[in-house]
Amino acid sequence: MREYLLCLAAAAAVTYLLTPFARALAIRFGAMADVRDRDVHMYPTPRWGGLAMLAGLGVAVILASQLPLMSTIFNDRRQIYALIIGCLIIVALGILDDKFGLDAPTKLVGQILAAGAMAMQGVTLVWLPIRGTFILDPTTSVLLTVLVVLVSINAVNMVDGLDGLAASIVMVGAGAFFAYSYFLSVANGYQRAALATLISASLIGMCAGFLPHNWFRARVFMGDTGSMLIGLLMAASSIMLTGQVDPAGLSGGTLLPAFLPIVLPLSILAVPLLDLLLAVIRRTRKGRSPFAPDKEHLHHRLLKLGHGQERAVLIMTAFTGLIAFGAVSTAFVPIWITGLGTALGVVAIASWALNPPKLRVHARNS
Repeated sequence: MREYLLCLAAAAAVTYLLTPFARALAIRFGAMADVRDRDVHMYPTPRWGGLAMLAGLGVAVILASQLPLMSTIFNDRRQIYALIIGCLIIVALGILDDKFGLDAPTKLVGQILAAGAMAMQGVTLVWLPIRGTFILDPTTSVLLTVLVVLVSINAVNMVDGLDGLAASIVMVGAGAFFAYSYFLSVANGYQRAALATLISASLIGMCAGFLPHNWFRARVFMGDTGSMLIGLLMAASSIMLTGQVDPAGLSGGTLLPAFLPIVLPLSILAVPLLDLLLAVIRRTRKGRSPFAPDKEHLHHRLLKLGHGQERAVLIMTAFTGLIAFGAVSTAFVPIWITGLGTALGVVAIASWALNPPKLRVHARNS
């Protein structure tokens, strides 16, 4: 655990310290987010914060390679190289998009290239919990992996609409994933040093280090460079976890057999995935492209209800934490307790969301 926390702290520190340099670089080369009709920020803001996040990830992985208890992660470097290649492709795509504004088909091709590069190098789903354990053939494995990565990337990218929102949601979600991945290893006697756990710890650090610069009012955005990177990492860590777990060997008394390694990533990304699904339905019903931007996302709706940006971010992050940690808790406590706690949490957060603060109007003294 201490080694993971050290890598987390390193990722946070490097990201925090390098974000001002990424901001200056974005200003220097004109990678700016101009104010558009659908945006909520009031002034042009530099992007490329994702470059600092990539640096944080790199330092965390390099540090882990030098720690004795983490060295087993690097015995088989194929997945490491696959992850590096995928990250470099997606960051290069994000840099270009943040600077030049690529069209949707071009971005999709680049995302497929990044996901395919990882899948072809061994970061793939190998089984599904269908009629027991269904082992995927190589072609289906690669195709399904690419689909999972694409959905994760675009879900996080689409929810990145308020200051601090994407970083907060992914940080909390990665925290739940880290807890499950680590305690799964402890409970079942697996190797505690695992790449999936390292990536989730690094994600927590990257987002925590970036948030002070990105909280309302943001001085820099992560841009597509950052949102697509953390979306890819979320997908990669969940895919790696399914490869680490033998579903037949999970103890049914303490863990949900087979299903949770698949369900947990969906619960972590529940809010972004819901936003993505609603956007696709909404836009296609209007005869528009699913990638056509609009101002009807969940965070836009919270703002229309009367919440400020900070409060809207906290509400959506709270929902993410409730669902994600609720899913994790089903592995270690009776399901009825988790269900009751989750239901009470949903009621509390929904009440919070549906009752925005009333504006106080102070009468002027005449």
